[in-house]
Amino acid sequence: MKVKDVMTRDVQVCMPETNLAAAAMIMWENDCGCVPVMNPDDCKVIGVITDRDICIGVATKDRKASEITVGEVFSGNLYACNAHDDVRDALKIMRAEKVRRLPVISANGTLEGIVSMNDIVLHADDARGRKMPELSYEDIVGTMKEICDHRRISAAA
Repeated sequence: MKVKDVMTRDVQVCMPETNLAAAAMIMWENDCGCVPVMNPDDCKVIGVITDRDICIGVATKDRKASEITVGEVFSGNLYACNAHDDVRDALKIMRAEKVRRLPVISANGTLEGIVSMNDIVLHADDARGRKMPELSYEDIVGTMKEICDHRRISAAA
């Protein structure tokens, strides 16, 4: 099964200068936990901002969400996949990078959608072998275990 078969296509975006209150409102209105961040110059994805980024940003900067920009708090690391990738390849990236969502980006860098663990779980094989028989619950649970395993923070940090 390909990423294009399970991904969410209608995805809202924000820019680095978008404030955190506006980014949170996008998440609220679209029932999602992350929003791709676009470069305003070329409209290519440069990262994502998550609900966790917003919470940590507001808590650590001691300013109102409307006074903090996405550019101040999102990591700028872009982990993504392609619509024609196998779902298992997307799961491998999620495992390795400990993320629950990946922007789906074309070869020229344009956003085509987003694939999340939710999307994959909802299409997984059930006990009676329906939906996506080539993707087992073990594939999904293994990925979730890797994602949920706490990152090791060095003592120097």
